[in-house]
Amino acid sequence: MSGPSAGVGAGAPAALLAALAAALAVAGAWELLTAIEGSRPGAALARALEPVARAGREGRAATAPERRRIALITAGTLAGGGWLLGGPLLGLVAGLTGPMVAATGLRARRRAYGRAVAAGAAGAARAVADALAAGHAVRGALAVAGDGLPGAAGVELRRAAAAVAVGAPTEAALEALRRRARVPAWDALVAGILLQRDAGGDLVGLLRDHAEALEAAARAEQEARSATAQARATARIVLALPAGAAVLAELASPGFLAGLLARPASATLMALALMLQLAAIVAVRRLGRMVS
Repeated sequence: MSGPSAGVGAGAPAALLAALAAALAVAGAWELLTAIEGSRPGAALARALEPVARAGREGRAATAPERRRIALITAGTLAGGGWLLGGPLLGLVAGLTGPMVAATGLRARRRAYGRAVAAGAAGAARAVADALAAGHAVRGALAVAGDGLPGAAGVELRRAAAAVAVGAPTEAALEALRRRARVPAWDALVAGILLQRDAGGDLVGLLRDHAEALEAAARAEQEARSATAQARATARIVLALPAGAAVLAELASPGFLAGLLARPASATLMALALMLQLAAIVAVRRLGRMVS
């Protein structure tokens, strides 16, 4: 009797202490949330990540301090997620990839903005033509077209108009616009405007013809993508079949892949198959880029 009674008596204070510790932990967590809310961390986080949004909205590159802040936030987030999912080792590995992930994300946002600028060339040409037809000069037409045009193309026109408004020559503003766009469609648009300033001619008609040609090219490209979408999807599925078969074989018979790699002949054949698979992936990606 004395043994069990002593165990129960000793366990009661431990249970009370555990309950008290849990209550204090909840109170501390509540105070921490209150302090965090008072310091507005959401606003600070939004300011730190603003360069990511700006890269996609305006195409502006992040400065070196901004890139460091984004890399630290990304590394911390990935490290915390990896720690929760797989422990300290996975958290460390995931955190080390933070700078690379952050840089890749920024580049992807800027590339998306560049594609949006290229896609908006036809709308920009038509908007500038309409502004010129309404009686504006080229300098005023840039501002009017930029104000009425949404998206990345409108941002670029407004940027050129702002440069003109603060005293930059029209040629310099248009040349800067052409360099930022870096696509033939905008090269032709800027060249047409500058050529008309020197040689004269029907700039409104030229810009509208340019817009119609760009729209026709975009329709043809979309039709080509639609016609080849099924073929490209099939190619991707076929490329994924060997990896899927290997996973299923390993699940059905654990150690199957290790057994293949243990034999020189089968290991050589697997390496050759992997090389051919990588070559096929590269070929499909290049064909996809040619179509798109």
